[in-house]
Formats: sequence, C-alpha cells, structure tokens
Amino acid sequence: MAPLHPPFQANRCGHLQVSELHSIYWEECGLSSGVPIIYLHGGPGGGIDENDRRYFDPTHYRSILFDQRGSGKSLPHACLQDNNTWSLVADIEALRCHLEIDRWIIFGGSWGSTLAVAYAEKHTERCLGLILRGIFMLRQEELAWFYQAGASMIFPDYYEAYQAVIPADERHDMMRAYYKRLTGDDEVEKLKCANEWSTWETTTSKLLFDPEYTTKSQDPKWALAFARIECHFFVNAGWLKEGQLLQEASKITHLPITIVQGRYDMVCPAKTSWDLYQALGGDSNTNVEYKIIGDCGHSAHEVGIEEALVDAVEKFKSLKP
Repeated sequence: MAPLHPPFQANRCGHLQVSELHSIYWEECGLSSGVPIIYLHGGPGGGIDENDRRYFDPTHYRSILFDQRGSGKSLPHACLQDNNTWSLVADIEALRCHLEIDRWIIFGGSWGSTLAVAYAEKHTERCLGLILRGIFMLRQEELAWFYQAGASMIFPDYYEAYQAVIPADERHDMMRAYYKRLTGDDEVEKLKCANEWSTWETTTSKLLFDPEYTTKSQDPKWALAFARIECHFFVNAGWLKEGQLLQEASKITHLPITIVQGRYDMVCPAKTSWDLYQALGGDSNTNVEYKIIGDCGHSAHEVGIEEALVDAVEKFKSLKP
C-alpha cells in the first residue's frame, strides 16, 4: 500500500467564468503532457486543499483540481443561486474544453463520487475511468440515515449538539429546519447553524475521533459554504430522480472503475457502495474493483483509505488518453 506523494505545487491556476454569476477556481499540477485526471471534492461545498493533489504522481499525471460553485476560492462565495448538480456537471465539461483535454480519469469521494457518476453517465465518451471513494448516491434513505436518524444511534453525544440549535417542534425534518436558518436573514443564527452542521459531519467522519480534523468546522467562511451548499443540494434531492444514478449505471459498465469504501463509514454507509457495485454488474463485471477498507470510516484522510486511493491511481497508470 503506497502512501501519499510528497507535497508539490500547482503548475498554474486561474478562474474560469462558467456563468454570468459564477467563476470557478482551478489548478493544474504534475506533468503537462501526462494522463489527465480530475479531482472532484466532497460536500458539496467542501472545496479543495493542497493535500488533495498528493494522490497523483506528478511525474505521470496531469492532475486538475477545482473548487465547485460557491466553494473555496470560487466566486461568489457560498452562493446558492444557479448552483445545482447539472450546473456542476456542465462546469466540468467547460473546464475540460478550456484546458483542451480530450478524455480524463474521474476521481471523487463522498459527494465527489456522486458528481463523478453523474458526469460519467452524461459524458461517458470523455471518461477514461473512475476512482470513487465513500460512495454517496444521494437517495433519501442515505440522507435520512445521516441527518435524521441512523448515525445518531452511533453518535448520540455529537448528535445532541447538532439537534440542539433546532427547536423541538421542527426536529422531525432536520434538513429543512437547518435550510430555513442557513438561508435566513439572522446572520448570527446562520453562522451558528453552519458550525453545528459542519461539526456533525467532521466529528463522525473518521473511525476514531480526530479533534484536529474538526477544526475547519470552526472556520466560519468554510463552514458557511459547506453547510449552505450541502443543505441546498440535499433538500432539493440533488435535482435527481430517486435512485437515478444507480438506475443509469449501465451507461458506464464498460469503464474501468475502482470503488474504495471504509467498512465503518458512518456518513456514507457501505451499503451504498455495495448497491453501486451491484448496479455496475458486481462480480460479473471485471472492469470494476470493489475494495472495503476494514479499519476506516468515511474520511479520505485516514491512512488505509489514502493508501488504497494511491494504489488505485497507480493501477490506472496503464490507461492511455
């Protein structure tokens, strides 16, 4: 199992105007003539950081990373207007055209896996393969598990803080109650709810609680984008029909796909990764590799997950654009 590559800098970066309102920040790393691979961050709203590029060998890959609408360095910050799954899919295509890339590998975890599958099903001819982690297909049962009742059975202490900011008579629909406050006019309440929404996810993301990992939830700028954009997408069911991405998985069964899943993922439980694996053909499809990492949770920043992802990226070196 290979560790992350040592830190390295981006070769170039910029902003791409993708609509009258939105401009997305992007960066290009590694070998300019290398095999293109695009990193899709989680959330939605999570943004990228410098460690994300370290999955990709800079002597082989031309890696592309970008902040999705409203996230990270993209502008306007935390904006919900004209921000949905299909606008993000269109942005990926716009970025591909801007960088003059014909085909590329799609790499995404958590919400990034949702977006990766949505993009691949719509633009299959532009995909060399997919590397997916912590699978999330944005079905109602998945949202209910984490935000309403399910993960709360495992983390009742952390859940207490998450639900405490919502009046008891609104707790039957936590996402809707949060959305009302995250899009309201009370700035103090908005930031408080952004902090608690974000903290609930960061405290439950690793197999063992990592206080350092939760510190970004205390950053009001990061938490506001993360909570507002996530909640916006989730109350709108991602602008997807229920189960749509699994139902249309037959469109991508010919592509090489690696699925990496933490056994004890409490944010995106392993059943969803199994459902995707089966929708792709399961054991009968030799294009698909399914890896359960036995001592990990959801986060991409657990050693077992990191190593499995680097291994997958190394294996994909056999692909040619």
